[in-house]
This record gives sequence, C-alpha cells and structure tokens, in this order.
Amino acid sequence: MLKRLLVLLSIGLLLISGTIAYATIVKGRVTVKGSDTMVIMVQRLAENYMAKFRGKIIQVSGGGSGVGIAALINRTTDIANASRPIKDNERSAIKKAWGKEPKEFKVALDGVTVYVHPDNPIKELTLDQLKDIFTGKVTTWKEFGWDDRPIIVYTRENSSGTYVFFKEHVLKNQDYTSKAQSMPGTASVVNAVSKEKYSIGYGGVAYAKGVKILPVKKDKDSPAYLPIEENIKKGVYPISRYLYMYTCEYDDPEVKAFINWVLSDEGQKVISDVGYFPVK
Repeated sequence: MLKRLLVLLSIGLLLISGTIAYATIVKGRVTVKGSDTMVIMVQRLAENYMAKFRGKIIQVSGGGSGVGIAALINRTTDIANASRPIKDNERSAIKKAWGKEPKEFKVALDGVTVYVHPDNPIKELTLDQLKDIFTGKVTTWKEFGWDDRPIIVYTRENSSGTYVFFKEHVLKNQDYTSKAQSMPGTASVVNAVSKEKYSIGYGGVAYAKGVKILPVKKDKDSPAYLPIEENIKKGVYPISRYLYMYTCEYDDPEVKAFINWVLSDEGQKVISDVGYFPVK
C-alpha cells in the first residue's frame, strides 16, 4: 500500500511539474492571425520582438483578413491582422463574443499595388481602367495600345482584405470578372504575374518583386503616382490604406506590450525594412 501511494505521489508530482513547465513555456505567448498582406511584416516583427525579449512567444499565421477576424470572433486568437477596416456586422459579432468592443490599431501604411509583367509596355492606368479590366468590361491589351491578346486577371480569394478593399475602392462594389483566377496569397499573385506576359494582379507593395509596378491615376486628368511612402503619406496615391491590428485583450499585459512595441520607433523601423510604411 505504501509503495502504491509513493508511486501515485510521484505521478502527481510529475503532472504538477509538467503543468508548471507548460505554464512556463506558454507564458508570454500571443497569437496573431489574419491578413496575408501583413503576414511577412508581422512575422518579422515577431522575430525581432522575441529576440529582444527572451521568453516571449508570438505565434503568427496568415490566411486572410477574414480568417483573422473570424478567429477573433471565435476567441481563437489574441490579435487579428486586417488589411481593411472591420465591418459593422463583424464588430457586432466580436462584441457579442467578448462582451466588449474590439480595439483598433493602425500599425502601418500600404499602397495597393498593381502588378504587371516586366515586358508590359503600359505606362499607367486610371482607376476606371482598372475597374474595366477587373470587372471584365475590357478583355484585351489592344484597348491600351498593346498586343491584341487577352488580359489574364489574377485576384485574391474572397477571404482576403485586399480583395475586399480593391472591390470597394476600385471596382465600386461591382463583381470581379468570372474569368479572374483566384490566388491563395499575394506571393502567389506576384509569382503568377512574373511568369505570364499578358497578366495583371494586385496586392501589398512589399510583395512587388520580379514584377513591374504600374503608376495609378485617380482619373484621366490627374497625374499618375507610384505607391511610394511620400505619395501614400500625402494621400495622392489613389489606392492607399492602413493596415490594422484588432484585439479584445489589450488589457492583457503581453498583448499590450507587443502592440505597443509594434507602434514604437523600433517596431515601425521593422515595418519600413519589410517594405511597408510607418504610421508615425
């Protein structure tokens, strides 16, 4: 009997020590989910933060702004990344789940960038011309003085905040052409456009590698602008936007510390190094 009690006591001590060890491992852990546009930026932020503050754990995953917001509604993430503002129905659902409003933090600036193949000779496009391309009203490059070849349109999945932002601000809430090829992430859009001569796509400015960036005009009588920091901060690039973090756990010291660091000069420098633009 004594031997059995000693065994049970040993098992109990192991379980307790395991629980303590697990608590030590997860202490300081913050989960961040959402925007594919933001995932490379937030991964870099997390890496720098964890290197600076040993023992902190920032777990970052993408999937799209809609995925991050859904995770916040389902209480399966501490922070939701979104490349668009949350909608009223999402805000209501978050409030219902948490019993309080989510806090919104504008953490970076971006210009939704129009990508074409490096061999594309087109110099610029207006918002209306982009709308015509992505809704399928214009289907060949001949309309813009180039080859009489079909325009291959690449877009994002509908869970993407960039998909929603582009639809609202460029397509004026009209539907994308049924011929558009939906891609699972911005990197996939860039990769496809870099290989297909007659294609076009869009996404965050930090992803624009191996493609040509087209300047965009508000209308035919306006100058064309590139998505560079000066133009975005002045508000003259016509598809500028903020990138957001949403949380209902800002009173958690670990969540608060991470977000505050992201907004610090040090965090904002990381954002600049990635290729987005600081909000400060």
